[in-house]
Amino acid sequence: MDDKPGRIVITGVAGRIGPTVRAGLRGEAGHLVLLDRVPVEAQDATETAVEADIADLRALAAAFEGADAVVHLAGIADEAPFGDLLDANVRGTYNVLEAARRAGVRRVVLASSNHVTGAYPIHHHVFADEPPRPDGLYGVSKVAVEALGQMYADTFGLEVVALRIGSFEEEPGETRHLATWLSPRDCAGFVRAALAAPGVTFTAVYAVSGNARRFWDLTAAANELGYRPVDDAAAFASRFPDDDPFWHGGPQGGPDSGAEKVLRFAGAGDGPDGGPAEDEPAGEAAGEQAATAPQGDRPGEDSGAGAD
Repeated sequence: MDDKPGRIVITGVAGRIGPTVRAGLRGEAGHLVLLDRVPVEAQDATETAVEADIADLRALAAAFEGADAVVHLAGIADEAPFGDLLDANVRGTYNVLEAARRAGVRRVVLASSNHVTGAYPIHHHVFADEPPRPDGLYGVSKVAVEALGQMYADTFGLEVVALRIGSFEEEPGETRHLATWLSPRDCAGFVRAALAAPGVTFTAVYAVSGNARRFWDLTAAANELGYRPVDDAAAFASRFPDDDPFWHGGPQGGPDSGAEKVLRFAGAGDGPDGGPAEDEPAGEAAGEQAATAPQGDRPGEDSGAGAD
């Protein structure tokens, strides 16, 4: 978009990243529409609160009417039963994009995740245009989110930016965050740039602070969005041991990535009436975030949005 949008919708605004994005856009946009399935209070006349679920396409289309852009943060931001991820992240994103098309919205910013490429080894410097290597079912759902965005850009001319969000935290909380940290200041900066950058059709970029030890390339963000992050997790490096096993090798998604994480939810919801499968502990199919929970409930990860 060649100028700042006047009316911006934020979905999942009550999630982990939502308040930071909301604060970062106040004063940037003429009006903010705060959409969540839980009640949210507008601060003043420059905001409108809408209680709606991203499963409800008609409600989304009505909420998007007259908007210049949508920042889509709602969804599940952690590993979960695949059916839940399909409902919240894939179907939910389809509803957002389709509602944007119907309402004539020009640009949509999607909360993707670094877990789209989380299976690359930590010593590999990943560029945004390299093939996906998701490190779990959650990462697979975000690959689908980006594919939907690409399709809506190619087919309908929607302007779509997918932000592969890093570990969103006030400060780094573990060794991995020395590579993956996304500060609140840079989070807001990436979203503002994604809304304002001219000449966008579809682009996917890593949204991570300028960490000296990062393994994701930021060239695309600089070239496509014109944003260069200002914070660096190196300022907090003294808090963590230099010989942490994380640096010895393994997937970029961290030690929790891989088969154990996926198998924890394999078959969840496949039992009778959508309950646990016969060989599955009941607690593994129940108790997950509801299908349209605001992303970002994953500690230290993508916001919902999501952070990871």
